[in-house]
Amino acid sequence: MKGTVLVARPDSAGDVLLAGPAIRAVSAHGRRVVLLAGPLGRAAAELLPGVDRVIEWRTPWIDADPPPVTREHVDRLMTLLPDADEALILTSFHQSALPLALLLRLRGVGRITAISDDYPGSLLDVRVQVDESSHLPEAERMLAVARAAGFDGGDAALAVRPPPPSVVGPPGYVVVHPGTNAPARAWPPERHREAVEALACEGFTVVVTGGGGERALTAAVAGRHGVDLGGLTSLAELAGVLGDACALVAGNTGPAHLAAAVGTPVVSLFAPVVPAERWAPYGVPSVLLGDQEAACKDTRARLCPVRGHPCLSGVTAEQVVKAVRELVT
Repeated sequence: MKGTVLVARPDSAGDVLLAGPAIRAVSAHGRRVVLLAGPLGRAAAELLPGVDRVIEWRTPWIDADPPPVTREHVDRLMTLLPDADEALILTSFHQSALPLALLLRLRGVGRITAISDDYPGSLLDVRVQVDESSHLPEAERMLAVARAAGFDGGDAALAVRPPPPSVVGPPGYVVVHPGTNAPARAWPPERHREAVEALACEGFTVVVTGGGGERALTAAVAGRHGVDLGGLTSLAELAGVLGDACALVAGNTGPAHLAAAVGTPVVSLFAPVVPAERWAPYGVPSVLLGDQEAACKDTRARLCPVRGHPCLSGVTAEQVVKAVRELVT
């Protein structure tokens, strides 16, 4: 048995959920797993099996709205960090593990493993290199880091701790989640509303979910045909709602990965600003909608760079209903 292991994934909720298999692999060998998360990923981190403690820090080279790099900010991280025997730094292909590796070295972490295309010098003990052209799914990519560090075993299935009972009943409804944290990944609200109405007309009970800042959006999307849960569920409660759903309709956003973690099929309204091979719902039946060869492909844009948002605006409510039918029959 190893001592305390620090696992870092200071990104959004979906990224943290996809790190779950790697964390379980570490947990199977380590006495204690401490997960370093960002503010957008903390709630997801607290749902993961195998995590003993979560610490939160905004990472200036990861956060989409990065804080300045100051001595005070770095000192706060040094205070938060545990006395870890080793660390795994989990990143996406467009992120660098080396700035955090440097800080962990200064904190005295003895053994550090991460993916790095750049020469790491003495910053890493185990340098993992990945053929990025293979577009390895994120869950498998991060699990490969754990295995390279010696944490063998486990599979890449997503999982969360048992969620609370659903606040909706009976089971078998469709969840529509219209919000995203990047406008480039959003299906237009009016199309969501049309899909809710079309699904209701097909006999489905439709539940519309969203965060506290999305209440106007969820109310508009739910209209007279959907049950509006906007702002009424924590992430753990949302897991319970998704667990009793027959399908989720959502963009490339955290709840799509949360649905995968509770085994619910997903109709994925997927903008190709990032590769679907990496970030599509993992390990559950899914239908991908959206033009994956649109001009925005692989741009990683947060705001749509193409007039009219053609990759998703062409998807119709009828296509969504058809996809739901495919998944539930």
